[in-house]
Amino acid sequence: MENVIIIGSGPAGYTAALYTARSNLKPLLLEGEPSQDILPGGQLMTTTEVENYPGYADGVTGPQMMEEFKQQCGRFGTRFLYNTLDRVDFSGRPFKLYARDEKWEAKSVIVATGATAQYLGIESEQRFMNMGVSACATCDGALPRFRDKPLIVVGGGDTAMEEALFLTNYASTVHIIHRRDQLRASKIMAGRALAHEKIVVEWDSVVDEVLGDEKGGVSAVRIKNVKTEETREIPCTGYFSAIGHKPNTDVFQGILDMAKTGYLITKPDSTYTNIEGVFAAGDVQDSVYRQAVTAAGSGCMAAIDCQRWLEAQEAAH
Repeated sequence: MENVIIIGSGPAGYTAALYTARSNLKPLLLEGEPSQDILPGGQLMTTTEVENYPGYADGVTGPQMMEEFKQQCGRFGTRFLYNTLDRVDFSGRPFKLYARDEKWEAKSVIVATGATAQYLGIESEQRFMNMGVSACATCDGALPRFRDKPLIVVGGGDTAMEEALFLTNYASTVHIIHRRDQLRASKIMAGRALAHEKIVVEWDSVVDEVLGDEKGGVSAVRIKNVKTEETREIPCTGYFSAIGHKPNTDVFQGILDMAKTGYLITKPDSTYTNIEGVFAAGDVQDSVYRQAVTAAGSGCMAAIDCQRWLEAQEAAH
């Protein structure tokens, strides 16, 4: 039986593994699989440039940073398996976890399965991923390719307004592409966006194609008016999808408490879930910040909560 199983990697999972390994808990980390939504290394594996993580003065690629995280927690005894769970049984202890024909039992579990950014599903979005296409303005907006250039934000909710307003710090112009004739965002957020001199809303419009080439990345976006069917191209160097994130929590449906949006709910000022001995860290329970550094911080919190809980269980017996 395992002392602790960590589900999912990325900054939260690897940091949880680092702390539990240094506490001599000998953690087992189920990293996910490349063919699944839960990528080994998390969303940073699809990020080419990371400039806002402390300690990397010259920046670093997402995959390189995650490899360094993995090596560090491996140094202290973390074991790794490429598995994505089919189901879990948290109805009693030890907890049981299943992946195809494999089964594990654990005294405690840390869930760090992350969240997946939502895109429209256009083939060209994937083609230009990390070449101008992004789902995180806070992560990528300050990169040189976006500075003083026109940018596109897709969406009409509060997230899209927040992304657009953030990007005005760097862009020459921000075009919000929205399929309706009014925004879904709250009045205050919509008002801020509509009043900003750098923001232009393209009403009744959808993205038809992301344009560019393999060398220079995104150079324009072709949009289509849903009422007139007319198309036109907007020159830009960046395309930001702001239509939401989907937390990777399907396997925990009906087991762990979660919000309507699917994010796991943790108890105030802790990483405890509704099931004692199961903890949650990173983007799987964070719908607000969604940064590598905050995910790593909550991974640390989950590890400390888990260690203290295990010690209390041993003391009680």
